[in-house]
Amino acid sequence: MANKVVEELIESGVHFGHRSSRWNPKMRPYIFGRKNQIHIIDIRETVRGLLRAKKFIQQVAEGGSLILFVGTKRQAGAVIEREAERAGMPFVSERWLGGCLTNFRTIRSRMGRLEELEAIRGGDQLQSYSKKMQSSLNREYRKMYRNLNGIRHMNRIPEAIVVVDPNKEKNAVREARSLGITTVALIDTDCDPDTVDLPIPGNDDGIRSIEVIIRHLADSVIAGGKSLKANKEKADADAVAEVAAAAVPDKDAGAGEAKG
Repeated sequence: MANKVVEELIESGVHFGHRSSRWNPKMRPYIFGRKNQIHIIDIRETVRGLLRAKKFIQQVAEGGSLILFVGTKRQAGAVIEREAERAGMPFVSERWLGGCLTNFRTIRSRMGRLEELEAIRGGDQLQSYSKKMQSSLNREYRKMYRNLNGIRHMNRIPEAIVVVDPNKEKNAVREARSLGITTVALIDTDCDPDTVDLPIPGNDDGIRSIEVIIRHLADSVIAGGKSLKANKEKADADAVAEVAAAAVPDKDAGAGEAKG
């Protein structure tokens, strides 16, 4: 299984870092070498970081907590949205709104406006506005939908966030750290690994590389969700069995009363 993961990672180009002139010295433990002025990431460190992150993510999902997927760079947006939706988790793939975590209550209040705009556009009410106002409402809706749709069902603060490129998403990482939210991040050779809790060293600019890493993490979320569901079903079955057992009269006690 491990060999298959390694082959998949190598084929995706996850081991290609940035130009050596752009590196962060703190990434030295994760770098295997240099070729043609490009740093080569140690694939063993990538696998180690990925397995650690998958184990943690699955545990969080098993506990029924939320995991927020964040990746707004062009190469990551579509992958983040697709895999987060597959895992049933919230995501930010277009633009990180300042205070999305630290000012969560205010962000949640904006959902009401989004739903109001959807109701206006979905009914006949839109036709009662002037052409200029219709254009303004449609523009406002598109902007809000783009920024808020991924977190519209996030009814509480997540326990962990998955980030592609913490340099790009520094505001998200900063907010998460201030709230004690665990950060899992795909980090390239120009990143600072100290800013995240569970770094996964790898190419954060290649679409295939991002896709492989995020897909593995989404699979862990799904596996954790299945375990949570199985545990709930078992607990419910045990509870029903206990109730049924309590409702059945004690035969020995009944026989004793009859003799008396």
